[in-house]
Amino acid sequence: MLLDTVAVPRSATTTPFRKTFFLIESLVASGGLMGTAQLLTGTFTPPVGALEPIGLSSWMLPGLWLFATVTVPSAGAAMLAWRRSPLAPPVVLLASATLALELLVQIPFLGLSVLQAVFGTIAIVMAALALRARRAGWWPRASGTRRQRR
Repeated sequence: MLLDTVAVPRSATTTPFRKTFFLIESLVASGGLMGTAQLLTGTFTPPVGALEPIGLSSWMLPGLWLFATVTVPSAGAAMLAWRRSPLAPPVVLLASATLALELLVQIPFLGLSVLQAVFGTIAIVMAALALRARRAGWWPRASGTRRQRR
């Protein structure tokens, strides 16, 4: 049929939380980028002594780790949400998991902080919204599946 070949744009009902995903993930990516820049330049960093137990003498490696676990996944999730990609909710879920991992890695070296609680809450809320978007139908189709013709 003709309708099977026509691309229908996704609406707000088929892309729930799209604006939230874009806004929050963009802010998290920006924060991760600023944190990465601070760590790489040594600006407003904790004492390097916090890293001595693992044999590091600078914040270079932790800065690159922050970039890889927070900035890249969140920027990817924001971009995919902006484009209404079916991959957006799974990537939001991935970004939430890597953000949580980043926070868990920080605790032994820096202790607990309010900032970690804020970003931990963001990770939990965004993961929950990604799962709700999945239940609402915004998720990539399994490969190999075909549409049923009526």
